[in-house]
Amino acid sequence: MRRIWDRCEIPTLLLGLALYASWLALTWWHASIPAVLLFLAGGYVTQWHFSLQHESIHGMRSWPAWLRTAFVWPPLGLWMPYPIYRRSHSTHHINFYMTHPQRDTESFYHMRQDWPPAGKARRRLVMLNQTLAFRLVFGPFLRLWKLASKEAARVRGGDPSHLPHWGMHALSLAAVLGWVLAVCDMPLWKYLVCFAWPGMSLGMLRTFTEHRWGDKPMERVAIVESNMLMGILFLYNNLHLVHHRQPTLPWYRIPARWRDHRAEMLAVNGNFYYRGYLDIARRFMFRPVFDPAHPRW
Repeated sequence: MRRIWDRCEIPTLLLGLALYASWLALTWWHASIPAVLLFLAGGYVTQWHFSLQHESIHGMRSWPAWLRTAFVWPPLGLWMPYPIYRRSHSTHHINFYMTHPQRDTESFYHMRQDWPPAGKARRRLVMLNQTLAFRLVFGPFLRLWKLASKEAARVRGGDPSHLPHWGMHALSLAAVLGWVLAVCDMPLWKYLVCFAWPGMSLGMLRTFTEHRWGDKPMERVAIVESNMLMGILFLYNNLHLVHHRQPTLPWYRIPARWRDHRAEMLAVNGNFYYRGYLDIARRFMFRPVFDPAHPRW
């Protein structure tokens, strides 16, 4: 039974079906759902889908590549084409360059020779983005600006290789927004405020302090031991060290691996550990999480 469970990725299949059913229900009945509840549930299901996309990059290896891609393709969060995310995130897993400001696509560090950046306002913005309060509210907008700037620079530099991805993304957005706007009669602003933005914000919460510089690669990867609600939301990627040590380990096997090897893993990552996201908020809500100038590069 366990062999079939793992071979067919039954938990991932059921989770994906529950996720899409939740999204369809929330959008269909949006007018009957209180605004605060829609904001919380819409953000949750949108980030949940992004976690499923992450899982498809590393796991679901018994599925054909086309099926893995199709299963997570719909851009519920609106903002990034899946193939671009897949390529970018794969670069992040090159352990030697983890946290490198230029080579790690998910680093929040700056090159030492480029710090502090020119302009008082920009320096202030970077430091504010090192606090959790600012990152949760404004981080999504900065992330979108960074993506748009990078993609525009790619085209200006004579590399049009991502344009087909953006073309397919536009068609996919048309399908998603066709359901939301035309079928469910939800205003675009409402979807942006209650689904896309809080979904990205929850992603900012997960990535806020899951990496920092350490002499050894695994010392750069955190463990956030949170509750089941947050664990399912992030598909246990909050136990991030487990994922980096075994990237293809299915999400539903991560908690047991953590429990069985807890002491060893804390020794490996130099006790880079938080007792939940409230612990992180208590420490860094209004205080920078680390110096933006990279200690080595």
